[in-house]
Amino acid sequence: MRKIGFSNEKYIELQSKHIKERIKQFDNKLYLEFGGKLFDDHHASRVLPGFEPDSKLKMLLELKQDAEIVINANDIENNKMRGDLGITYDLEVLRLIDAFQNIGLYVGSVTITRFENQVHAIAFQKKLENLGIKVFRHYPIAGYPNDIEKIVSEEGFGINDYIETTKPLVVVTAPGPGSGKMATCLSQLYHEYTHGIKAGYAKFETFPIWNIPLKHPVNLAYEAATADLNDVNMIDPFHLEAYNETTVNYNRDVEIFPVLESTFKKIMSTCPYKSPTDMGVNMAGNAIIDDEACKEASKQEIIRRYYQTKLDFKRGLVDKSAISKIEAIMLSLALKATDRKCVNHALEIEEKTNEPGFAIELNDGHIITGKTTSLLGSASACLLNALKYLANIDDDILLIEPEVIEPVSKLKKGILKNKNPRLHTDEILLSLSISANNNENAKKALSCIEQLQYCEAHSSVILSETDIDTLKRLGIRLTSEDKFQFNRIYQK
Repeated sequence: MRKIGFSNEKYIELQSKHIKERIKQFDNKLYLEFGGKLFDDHHASRVLPGFEPDSKLKMLLELKQDAEIVINANDIENNKMRGDLGITYDLEVLRLIDAFQNIGLYVGSVTITRFENQVHAIAFQKKLENLGIKVFRHYPIAGYPNDIEKIVSEEGFGINDYIETTKPLVVVTAPGPGSGKMATCLSQLYHEYTHGIKAGYAKFETFPIWNIPLKHPVNLAYEAATADLNDVNMIDPFHLEAYNETTVNYNRDVEIFPVLESTFKKIMSTCPYKSPTDMGVNMAGNAIIDDEACKEASKQEIIRRYYQTKLDFKRGLVDKSAISKIEAIMLSLALKATDRKCVNHALEIEEKTNEPGFAIELNDGHIITGKTTSLLGSASACLLNALKYLANIDDDILLIEPEVIEPVSKLKKGILKNKNPRLHTDEILLSLSISANNNENAKKALSCIEQLQYCEAHSSVILSETDIDTLKRLGIRLTSEDKFQFNRIYQK
């Protein structure tokens, strides 16, 4: 049974209140570097059960009268992709603008960072301006971030466009990491002070959570999620020295703090913070209401990350060191890959049938399995079996008649020349929807589909991108073994 360990309502209340207090510390102007995902923060929802993926967005809506969004655009020239959505960063900027504006948040502008007259960046600026979006340019600064004398000068931040903002809270966000959000905030501080406005800076990062233990599974799950980046959680030594209080931060913020401290002093004549922890405004730790539930959820997330990182290694996306790092985390928590209940059940099906197997652990703890047949892949079969169980329909009752499945299968193999005639999960759901018009059991099964959200699943082989996408859309948390069904170099 899925246990709630986090109060979303408490979090939104505490977080919005804390940010308002931080704004008042300065000249009613705060630049907030927003790390992580504003939308669709599924990592947080997995390790903090009860955290809604759009919690941070709802929190900002509490501040919308005082807030505006500045979106950093970077890696336009390289067509960098957002992996979870499969779209390039320039398209993600457009998606973010629409998403913010659709819920009533004001997008003030887009800043193109590290601008060097790149062809695609210039074209993107024209496209945005044609859409009525203000665009500003920030340039590479030689010696950033260490050459403070040059950076905090007319030849440094002074060459950047001054982003025109009108609200007390300016949220600086971006499609992905490495966009220069901190540099954008610092550049704005420089310009604000030259205009006589004593603005401030703060950082919003959900993880690591600063006021829970260093080796808490929630924080270790963050390390697992960033294993390819070599991020390491650590005790904030500056905070410990200043306040004799143990807090958690991560290595990059700790390493850069002396530089930031000097930069603040150069711009503001003083540094408002004594530690990296001071700079943060995250209140997530204060909204944990069941620590054990969050610990268990985080352990499961670490195992999921282990499987995903093995897949990423097979696809050439990460080094083997990323796997080793997660294995070390698992060892520290005495975790095994098979501590994920659905894993063994999927592997047992494959062992018995010599074909791919699939297993789903439902939210009530019940395990449902599926095997490969002539018409259905194991994931599709398991999906139907799970819906039968949830709808209290006997196993031997057909939800989709063969005369519905067979024509689709023939179409795939005959006309579409697909070597695999078995129906994917999306095709099964479409077939089930058609059957529901005349079949009461199919209608009952389809009505249970939302109960699949938060279920855990494992496949004994790597699934097709179609199946992976469908299961993700259903909210099923999927892992798989790092092997393909067929021993071919080219996979589709």
